[in-house]
Amino acid sequence: MSKIDERCTSAYEESRLAELAGYEILDTPKEAAFDEIAEVASIICEAPIALINFVDRDRQWFKAIKGLSIRETPLDISICAHAILQSGLFIIPDTTLDERFSSNPLVIGDPHLRFYAGALLENEAGYPLGTLCVLDYQPRELTDKQRFALQALANQVMAHMELMLSYRYQKQLILELEATREEMVQLAATDMLTGLLNRRAFEQRLQETLALIKRGAPSAALVMVDLDHFKRINDVFGHPAGDDVLKCFADLCVSIFREADVMARWGGEEFMLLMPNTSVKEAQQAAERLLDSLTSTSMAAEADTPIYVTASIGICPLNANSQLEERLHTVDGLLYQAKRQGRNGIVIEGISPIEKR
Repeated sequence: MSKIDERCTSAYEESRLAELAGYEILDTPKEAAFDEIAEVASIICEAPIALINFVDRDRQWFKAIKGLSIRETPLDISICAHAILQSGLFIIPDTTLDERFSSNPLVIGDPHLRFYAGALLENEAGYPLGTLCVLDYQPRELTDKQRFALQALANQVMAHMELMLSYRYQKQLILELEATREEMVQLAATDMLTGLLNRRAFEQRLQETLALIKRGAPSAALVMVDLDHFKRINDVFGHPAGDDVLKCFADLCVSIFREADVMARWGGEEFMLLMPNTSVKEAQQAAERLLDSLTSTSMAAEADTPIYVTASIGICPLNANSQLEERLHTVDGLLYQAKRQGRNGIVIEGISPIEKR
């Protein structure tokens, strides 16, 4: 099969159109880089009309136009549609003497085109996407230098398009890399089982909050929660059920506490809660809501085997005089005080222990 015959097949045409679509050039606004190439082609070839055009499925569309006022024509009257079937320059010295174009509306009617010369816009894969062409109202020829220049300019059109394509690929790659980086940052800060922040990420948020408080932001509350007798759950129901309890507990906390509150899995069955702009009294009320919910909410994933848990809670304030390590040590001590007092209760720094529920 000759190259011309191959380009006439429907399979080849579909591949060519797919290549053209990949450049995302059709129906884009005018651009100076393309307009200047068309202008130079017109000057060098001494032609009143110069076009950078792309042959679409049912039309030829002009990216750059010199000497015409239209942006596209139907494919059935396109001379360039014939040019992309050929190799090299496609030149028609006199359109009225060529049976393929002698009855073309653009030849016998306005604008009465008599001369055509088109250089292929062929991509790196070898597909002709359109042409850089010059046209005249009089029959004529191109000199060897003009022929060379026309093809060289066509090559520059494709080089510019390849750069544009490469830029889009690079831009997309950068976006994908940024999304991957953000995902990795999120994963690095997230406890994989519960979806809450992990210990490291929580400590960073706590440091940031303390820094803001020291610069005048409202005080906050730090809450530490431990599920009571969690080892017994693993021993009786198995570790998968224990994991379900942790996930259900995390979901319950998210539903109870405010969106502004920062929840983290501290380790094992221990959880931390940072409550910005919150007094210890307000934190106590939120903790009591959590304990109330635990009494009526199963922490089991399977509805037919309910698992109910209790929790011990310690609460301390964060103010301008707070130090990170000291506050963490304090809230941990308050939590274990709640455990020593029989669990299922709340101990707040500076306040008498809340009675066992």
